[in-house]
Formats: sequence, structure tokens, C-alpha cells
Amino acid sequence: MRRIVVVGASAAGLAAVETLRREGYDGTLTLVGDEALPPYDRPPLSKQLLAGEWDADRLPLRTPADLTALDLDLRLGVAATGLELTERTVALADGREVPYDGLIVATGVRPRRLPGEGAHVLRTLDDALRLRDRLAPGRRLVVVGAGFLGAEAAAVAWRLGARVTLLEPAPVPLAHAVGTEVGEVLTRAHLDRGVDLRCGVTVTEVTEGGVRLADGESVEADEVLVAVGSQPNTEWLDGSGLPLGDGVVCDAYCEAAWGSPRPKAGGVYAAGDVARWYNPLFGVSMRIEHRANAAEQGMAAARNLLRPEARKPFAPVPYFWSDQYDMKIQAYGFPRGHDEVAVVDGDLAERRFVAVYRTGDRVSGALAVGMPPKAVRLWRQAIAAEARWHETVRRRRPPGSDFLQIT
Repeated sequence: MRRIVVVGASAAGLAAVETLRREGYDGTLTLVGDEALPPYDRPPLSKQLLAGEWDADRLPLRTPADLTALDLDLRLGVAATGLELTERTVALADGREVPYDGLIVATGVRPRRLPGEGAHVLRTLDDALRLRDRLAPGRRLVVVGAGFLGAEAAAVAWRLGARVTLLEPAPVPLAHAVGTEVGEVLTRAHLDRGVDLRCGVTVTEVTEGGVRLADGESVEADEVLVAVGSQPNTEWLDGSGLPLGDGVVCDAYCEAAWGSPRPKAGGVYAAGDVARWYNPLFGVSMRIEHRANAAEQGMAAARNLLRPEARKPFAPVPYFWSDQYDMKIQAYGFPRGHDEVAVVDGDLAERRFVAVYRTGDRVSGALAVGMPPKAVRLWRQAIAAEARWHETVRRRRPPGSDFLQIT
């Protein structure tokens, strides 16, 4: 295998090319990215950078010297526009084609938008800088969507003195992911600070002076941030033969071409936010939009591509974190669709607790707010070991603490 192409120059793509070189690959290695900037870190965009605590020069994931040492055929500022499996070529927006023997798709996601013009989104460095320049004391900001991204941006805007309205279609923000009671705890952090949080409302349109709701009401704003989820960047793969469905559909090894005719040589793998792969630890297909997963999956895909005879399933315990106001939120596992949640340490009312989640008869997730990292890492081990719920929850409950079953 003398030519490997990685499409997507963010965390997953960078991890892939670094792993390939570290594992001894010395052939041509092309890294394609649609942004003109070299790989940079995205989580700080809605936190430190938006708050003005960091400048943009703190975001690059590697120095220029580090990238030079990788000896890359670096194609930045040009998007991939098509894939030909039989000929094993990637078409680029500049009209060129890049041949490959092995390919890793790491094209990430883009923000969903609403009808109307003038709203901000928050995915790229330019997005964050544009919004930061518009935030100031007394400015009215409407944030559409109270998920983790919208909540983080609302918290930063509040700290900067903006008057924040947070609009959410669900009755309780994040309840689908963390449960109603935990979602209500996170919600109160906004209400306690005077954020105008409105749940159960649907925004139908961005207007010149704010947004319009489904019931016809207008909410005025100087700036609007839309944070209503994302879409995998797979359009460039339409008609390629790769299996697509809310991302690039992969097997447990992150191979993307398993459901279609395989190339004659080499394989096609996917990693990061764009990859929907079968995680054997949980027995489900999942697509994870978290920074840690992107890097880990980029490494796994690179190893499996390079040494297919020694492939290993990618079976991580997903991890993410979020900073909102004075809350540090950490979570492990895959609690979506859980059957039960219980607080095993701390107190919900104090916004300092560890909650664990049951799916079937096993521990499937854990979330901590305001707790030391070790308090939730213990539960990561239980999730990885596929620990049974009743015996594990009771055995690991801290001595003297109350066990609170929520649902």
C-alpha cells in the first residue's frame, strides 16, 4: 500500500495520519481539508475562545514543524467532491483527482440551519470569532437549541453581560440523553442566572430582528445563534457505492465499504463525527460527535487499514465533557434510551453528583457534575466491563451515601 488518502483535516484525520506514520507507514500520505487552516481544536470554540479567554493561536492541534515532520501531501482549503471506488480516486473541488490504495473518510459534520438569513452557527473558527465580535453587555442574544453546544454558548454570553434567551423544543433540555431529572438540574443553572429559558417552543424562521415561533410569536434579538444539531458531511459520497445513513455506515472495525463492492486493493474506513459504526461493547450502531472519540477512532481506523490481517474492533466507552457556568460536566458511556437512572453520590439539588444509567441489566452510562474526575472514572471501568446493574451499583456506592433511584 503506497498511497493513503485521509479526507478531513480535523481531530480524526490528524490522529489517523499521525498513527499511520507512527506505525511505520512510509508511503505517500495525503491529507485533504476543506478549511484553509491546519487542524485545530473545536471544543474551545464555544468555551474559551468565545469567552475571549483564548486567542485563535492557541487552537492549532500541532505546530507547523510537527506537520512538516509527518511528510504529508497536505491539501488544505479544498473540499472533496466525489469518490470513485473502482478507480480508487478522490475528486477535489479544484478539479484534481487524488489516487489511493487506502482511504479514511473523516469529513465530520456541519450545523443544521433554519429558514431565514443572518443567524450564527458555531462549528468553525470563523463562526466563533464572528459571534464573539457581536457579544457585549446588554446585547440581546437568542440561542435556538438548549443542547450542550447551545447551553455552553448561552453560559458564555451570560458571563459577557448579554441578555440571553434560550429556546428549546423539548419539555426538558437534554432529557433524551441524560434523563428528565438530570436535565432539569442542568436547566436550573440557566434559570438561576436570569437566562430566559423557554421550553416546548419551536422556532420556524430566523427574521431580520430575531426569530419567529410556530405559534406566530416573534422573539426579538440583536443576534441569533442556531444550535439545533448537525448533519454528517456525506453528500460528496452520494453515488459512490458506500453505505450511507446518518453518516458513513461502518462495521465494528470502522471499515466503510463492507456493505458494497469492495475496491480491488486496500479498503475504505471512516472515523470521527461522520462515522456510524457498530460498537460491539454496547451492541448498537452509533455515531458520536465528541472530540475524544474522534481522535481514538482516527487511530483505530488507521491501524485497521494499515494491518487488515490484525484488525481489532473499535469498542470504546464514549466520553465527553461540557463547561457551563460553574458546572464541570463529565460523562462516559451510551445512556441514550436508558431504562433507569440513579444518583449514587452527591446531591442533585447542590448540582454536585454522579448519576449512573441502566440499559437492560447492565450499567450503560455515568454522568458527573461538579465532582472530581476519579468519581466518574470508576464507573467507566464498570461500563467497559459490562457490569451488571444491581450488584455493581450497590457494591460501588460510596459508604454512608444515600442511594436515590430516580426512574
